[in-house]
Amino acid sequence: MIRVLDGGISTTVQDLGRFGQYHIGMPPSGAMDLFSHRVANALVGNSPEAATLEMTYGGADLRFEEDAVVALAGADMPARIDGDDVPMHEAVRVERGQELETEFTTTGARTYLAVVGGIDVPEVMGSKSTYTLVGIGGHEGRTLADGDELAIGENGVDREAVIGNRAPESRLRDFEAIDDVRVVVGLCDYRLTDESRERLCEVDWKVTPEADRVGYRLEGPELDFVEREQPFGAGTDPSNVVDVGYPIGSIQLPQQPIVLMRDAVTGGGYATVATVISTDRDLLAQIRTHETVRFDAVTVDEALEAREAAQADLDAIRDALE
Repeated sequence: MIRVLDGGISTTVQDLGRFGQYHIGMPPSGAMDLFSHRVANALVGNSPEAATLEMTYGGADLRFEEDAVVALAGADMPARIDGDDVPMHEAVRVERGQELETEFTTTGARTYLAVVGGIDVPEVMGSKSTYTLVGIGGHEGRTLADGDELAIGENGVDREAVIGNRAPESRLRDFEAIDDVRVVVGLCDYRLTDESRERLCEVDWKVTPEADRVGYRLEGPELDFVEREQPFGAGTDPSNVVDVGYPIGSIQLPQQPIVLMRDAVTGGGYATVATVISTDRDLLAQIRTHETVRFDAVTVDEALEAREAAQADLDAIRDALE
């Protein structure tokens, strides 16, 4: 069992997400940076489906009430076990009674803590992920707080055998070098003027403090919409369209862009002009408040190639750990 001494800024239990419920308005939730979640699990011998702790900016402090093996992956987060530094992307032993202390991330925004056996919480609608907006999944449907207790699962992995596992750095992501994220333009880009459609992918967009698991609100130049006459079947705002389903990662434009993330609403009446490709949503989730990002338009085929490349990196990491 793990006892939470300090829950940090926002620490939740997450896995790969909750699927098959989008049609009833249930978003997938799950790890914001799925690549790092998978790396953390690989380091300790877990399957990708095992639940980890997602720690945003400031990490949690934990006391282990049983022997365990853990690994940190994702954003660089200084950590210590009873005063000894804990390396990133390496599986380390934690003995019963020891305490893990973490600090603020130095690069990136989200760090994942995996433990052999996974965080053992009940599944809700097929997932252990926390969806805090409606209070389901994870630990009591909320972020962790002082005094919480988390069970550790059993999966048959030999803990001694995975201690010292270290991911090859050449396959990991460099969160200091995120200049752009790739997008597929559409569904409602027809609402933008030709000049604004080009400007969308030509300028820097700053991440505002309103950036969380629901969405990343960005700040930048104004974009212009094609003029139209009323009535046209939607709201009066130029950004309104007849309600549509929102893809995860879609960029809606209530004037300034909001990128919808893994806890976002599933549909509505704002124009969605592009969608961040799945592999680069992991990168966007690591961009910090006040940092900037550009959109790089790609085709669907290029997005699929990027997903294959990311999977190849994950396969190489798992192969290196065997």
